[in-house]
Amino acid sequence: MREIGTTCCIAGGGPAGMMLGFLLARAGVDVTVLEKHADFLRDFRGDTIHPSTMQLMQELGLLDDFLKLPHTKERSIVARFGDQDVPIADFSHLPVEAPYIAFMPQWDFLDFLADRGKELPHFKLLMQAKATGLIRSGGRVAAVTAETAEGETTIWADLVVAADGRHSDLRQAGGFTVREIGAPMDVLWFRLSRRPGDTGQTFGQVGRGRFAVMLNRGDYWQCAYVIPKGAFEKLRAAGLDAFKAGLAALLPVVADRVDEIGNWDDLKLLSVAVDRLERWWQRGLICIGDAAHAMSPIGGVGVNLAIQDAVASANRLAAPLREKRVTTEDLAAIEERRAFPTRATQALQVAIQNRIITPILAGSGPVSPPFLLKLLRWFPVLRRIPARLVGMGFRPEHIGPQLSPRA
Repeated sequence: MREIGTTCCIAGGGPAGMMLGFLLARAGVDVTVLEKHADFLRDFRGDTIHPSTMQLMQELGLLDDFLKLPHTKERSIVARFGDQDVPIADFSHLPVEAPYIAFMPQWDFLDFLADRGKELPHFKLLMQAKATGLIRSGGRVAAVTAETAEGETTIWADLVVAADGRHSDLRQAGGFTVREIGAPMDVLWFRLSRRPGDTGQTFGQVGRGRFAVMLNRGDYWQCAYVIPKGAFEKLRAAGLDAFKAGLAALLPVVADRVDEIGNWDDLKLLSVAVDRLERWWQRGLICIGDAAHAMSPIGGVGVNLAIQDAVASANRLAAPLREKRVTTEDLAAIEERRAFPTRATQALQVAIQNRIITPILAGSGPVSPPFLLKLLRWFPVLRRIPARLVGMGFRPEHIGPQLSPRA
């Protein structure tokens, strides 16, 4: 078995893992990031980059290069209830460098971070390296076992970070207690072409018992079709033609191209989960991002909350890792800082699920916006509130002086 050593081993090359790895390496900490795939080309992942994340890129001096990547900008969010447009959020008033949402393929975002990381002497990214377990020594987690292209590998580290997603192998290996919060819905993801004459705006469409979100990805629509929890098999049993007929009825704008869905394999089911760990850390190990808290897709905040976790972790850990003095107090402080925004965001998502999404999916009467959303239409200034909550979050992080570049 091959053995290597590092100061910080991060399992998972998603947004949380890649951002944390980049920030720590930039600050002079030896980092090894493990990514189980050979590349980042996964479709239907979180592609929503919020103003809070772009503000961090500005603080790092990377925003101009970042915005050269393919993306579309949305300065507002609109929901359509039948034929009524209801503006939900207006990001243009946020006091940031980029007051809008950028829809960007996640693989481009991750490649961007990987390329910047590879310029740093302290950064190592191992592709095709799947973290499989933990090794404990002296009462603490001391190493990660991984399946790599070179065979079984043990990575010894002063600190292990589990950033390997909501199905985290290291979270399971660590025996963490998970609090299940639940969600009343699942999501079917698929693509449909965009054509001349289509609206350029990303929007949500509400119909009788149906709800979908259409994300403008330039030459195609990335579509999220919301269904009741566990209803996918019932949809399959009714047949693909029935599904496409319902889709065409909900979204007349794409009714002429629903036949681009050739079979059920063209749809990807996201089983929505909302949960969080009772405690995020053990001696020598901490979970961040989806490994610590799975989020609903409502608001598209999962990527950005993971990035905020990474920045808070880097701010707290950079100096202790460089000086080989990380303590459980450091790990507990990260959880304490990020617990409130996590709980608050999940509480907001659950409220939206229960008060808006569930009634929509169960609805059989006329389609009409809830009273709270009508207020947003009547009083435009109120749209700044959801813009702030979605675009910046409950506790936006910033790049601290301890993350200044070091050789």
